[in-house]
Amino acid sequence: MEFKRVVVTGLGALTPIGNTVSEYWNALLNGVSGAAFIKSFDTTHFKTKFACEVKNFDADAFLGRKDARKLDPFVQYALYSTEEAVKDAGLDFDKLDTSRIGVIWGSGIGGLKTFLDEVVNFAKGDGTPRFNPFFIPKMIADIAPGHISIKYGLRGPNFTTVSACASSNNSLIDAFTYIRLGRANMFISGGSEAIINEAGIGGFNAMHALSTRNDDPATASRPFDLDRDGFVAGEGAGTIILEELEHAKARGAKIYAEMMGGGMSADAYHMTAPHPEGLGAALVMKAALEDANMQPSDIDYVNVHGTSTPIGDPQEVKAIQQAYGDELYRINISSTKSMTGHLLGAAGAVEAIAAILAVQNDIVPPTINHFTDDPSFDPRINFTFNKAQKRVVRAAQSNGFGFGGHNASVIFKKYEE
Repeated sequence: MEFKRVVVTGLGALTPIGNTVSEYWNALLNGVSGAAFIKSFDTTHFKTKFACEVKNFDADAFLGRKDARKLDPFVQYALYSTEEAVKDAGLDFDKLDTSRIGVIWGSGIGGLKTFLDEVVNFAKGDGTPRFNPFFIPKMIADIAPGHISIKYGLRGPNFTTVSACASSNNSLIDAFTYIRLGRANMFISGGSEAIINEAGIGGFNAMHALSTRNDDPATASRPFDLDRDGFVAGEGAGTIILEELEHAKARGAKIYAEMMGGGMSADAYHMTAPHPEGLGAALVMKAALEDANMQPSDIDYVNVHGTSTPIGDPQEVKAIQQAYGDELYRINISSTKSMTGHLLGAAGAVEAIAAILAVQNDIVPPTINHFTDDPSFDPRINFTFNKAQKRVVRAAQSNGFGFGGHNASVIFKKYEE
């Protein structure tokens, strides 16, 4: 069977460092940190008092107050980034076969804010179950692609991928697979997350997963730095329009890059800790390369998972060393989580956008907040510390690893006829 080629024709982003793709990309290249003290709730009694929140986002202005109240923030974010991507792709759905256009969306948690509010309200009452009738449809993780399909009348495959921090990488892989098998012409794919609330920050604090660098939030996310002390929570959404090549050409679409493949694996090791030797992470990178029919020598940039945790960063370095061998010393790697924080289920899509734009523009965004070398890392590795680096980026790989041992990795390359 001959596979269809799959290309990227539209991008949309809502991030802690920019509310459009251009704002996000410019902030990445300039090394802007999105971390600041939390404004959405009182952090007096919390160990971590900062996060990478979305800024200047007005859901009422975007959706109207009545409709905004019916949607959890993770759905609001999804609709917002998707609107940008649809416009960017120049899509007129009245002229397209919407039965062959689907939505596959990733979210690790879904409507956590809605769940928290409803349970707290119930606990404060007299035991009478006075739940909001929108409680369940606001909360469930699959509702984001549902709302996207309703808004645009898209009747193709529609579902959510849930694999913690690998969720939106999985959504991209699923969409890519359906298109290349000829089962759809186009997908709106990506992910969104909104966990900066009492339950999200408190829960991750209880796991000792978050940085507690309250004296300097802007530099708290320090991937691969000796003094890293945990990840910084982020929120937002990223949307990527994936389209079958001939379909895109027929409608005169602009093409950002070609998606070449994706890999999936499991650590099969621990509920939250990565395999100490990076076996699952190495396996998924190799699987993505094999799926793309590419070699390590074909890749110039890896957007790493790089969360800034003491145990997570070293295992990913070991994994890249296993997957790339001596080619590792030729490529750039960087963690854009140093700027955006960790968007959990949305991280894969937001970071895939960074990888796509690196391919398109031949520049690698940096890993900021590097102050002290970790002597356990090979000094020949180019982590792209603190400053973006211009270079030819023929192809880029982007990694996502999640609690439960879920690993997913995607590859994009320059589009050629």
